[in-house]
Amino acid sequence: MALTFSKSADFAIDKPAGEACRNLDDAFRCRIHTELRPKGFQGCTVYDCFGAGQEISRRAGKSWREQPGAEMFAALPILRQLHELLWYLTEALTYKGTESLHADLRTALARVEDVSRTTDLAGVDVMAERAVVNELLLKTSTVVRGKQPKSKERRGADLIGKRLRGADLSNANLRGAYLIAADLTNANLRGADLIGADLRDTNLSGADLTNALFLTQSQVNAAQGNAQTKLPAAVTRPAHW
Repeated sequence: MALTFSKSADFAIDKPAGEACRNLDDAFRCRIHTELRPKGFQGCTVYDCFGAGQEISRRAGKSWREQPGAEMFAALPILRQLHELLWYLTEALTYKGTESLHADLRTALARVEDVSRTTDLAGVDVMAERAVVNELLLKTSTVVRGKQPKSKERRGADLIGKRLRGADLSNANLRGAYLIAADLTNANLRGADLIGADLRDTNLSGADLTNALFLTQSQVNAAQGNAQTKLPAAVTRPAHW
């Protein structure tokens, strides 16, 4: 209801923000949930609010059908970003060798949790919160990956459509890299930092992403892979693979 999307390869229709999707039924469920991809709604299968939508609904105690939803809709993008930060911080605490950073990570986690509970989400400086957390996540990545050659420092790199079959990208810095439709068949991505990497239609068939850092379920859902693709334990193999 709150989100907007435009007719494209990801969505079969245009839908303005604040207007219910035509596939939403009276029980707040999607009529075509099991057929989203074949029906042209691939974008729905890769979106993740990190629990922000559920939390906003819980706090409101009522649905947008029972009360004006504008305030709830405005809060969603803010709380989603805060919940995303909580996910990254929680994930960072699970990585081996980061014990020296645990105190700072836990402090940041408590801080973001506190901010996320505020009743005035519109007044939250999300960029400032992200800046503090990002510094800690960078330190975590550096500690876990260790010193790497310059060839593996590919932060924000434009790798759209690149042929990288069998490439050794283990422990590489691929933060924010554009890997849209790149061919990473059988590539070694063990321990690579993939925070914010765009994996839409990336071919991960046979690729090894064991222990990849900060890899989210939505990133994997946006990619292509197969039964031979190795994923971190916390990530589920997408049904469309």
